[in-house]
Amino acid sequence: MSESTHPLKYLLGWLIAGTRGGPTRAKILMALKEAPQNANQLANRLKLDYRTVRHHLEVLEKNNLVVSAGEGYGTTYFLSQIMEENYALFEEIVKKIWKK
Repeated sequence: MSESTHPLKYLLGWLIAGTRGGPTRAKILMALKEAPQNANQLANRLKLDYRTVRHHLEVLEKNNLVVSAGEGYGTTYFLSQIMEENYALFEEIVKKIWKK
């Protein structure tokens, strides 16, 4: 499969570069790359509203970019295996959008 037809590249391009919440989602993914965290930890670390972080985590989880463990307030989020394996692709997209 050529790089241009990689389905994850298309998905990441849309979720990160193609939507208004993309930069926030990119920051969440970068924070989770460093360490698994719950929504409250992410909100504090990124100085974002808790509900905003929860919304973006739901979008990322629905698209299989993050996975969660635990329940309720203590739910911890991690990068999914496919996101871990393709993190360089994500970094490429982020570099392009933040260079603009």
